[in-house]
Amino acid sequence: MVCYHFAMAHIHEKIDFTASVFIVHGDKVLLHMHKKLGIWLQPGGHVELHEDPVQAVMREAKEESGLDVELAGKAPESLNTKFGARELMVPRYMNRHFFDEAHTHEHIDMVYFARAKSDAAVPEAEGGEVRWFTKEELANPSLDLLPDVRKYALAAPEELAE
Repeated sequence: MVCYHFAMAHIHEKIDFTASVFIVHGDKVLLHMHKKLGIWLQPGGHVELHEDPVQAVMREAKEESGLDVELAGKAPESLNTKFGARELMVPRYMNRHFFDEAHTHEHIDMVYFARAKSDAAVPEAEGGEVRWFTKEELANPSLDLLPDVRKYALAAPEELAE
């Protein structure tokens, strides 16, 4: 899975943890046009030092789409330990990929699925485009999508069908 997300400063020059989300409303999936790469991707970005992946993906969903979302899945009940251990929701997919074609920087991406509470998506403040895609549009080879983005975007509404 190739995520290709830039957000804030890198935690490390060689590798960063990222979290991304395929947002579903009805039978459609939201993608945004990545402002630096010029390709359709799911919302997502770096996990900041003060965040866990769930916090990061919720923040990124809001920043890049304006939507409030409900992640699919549930975290196991946390045990009360003196170290404050907290169980986290497991991502639907997890992968490691290069961010750049020169292969100088990598991301470990935790990919989540979510339902949107409405379809009133808005692009982030810096501009860009957000759009809801149907299954037929996502499956059409004329839509220029990375193979992993297509696969996950098609899987999300199937898994979240009500």
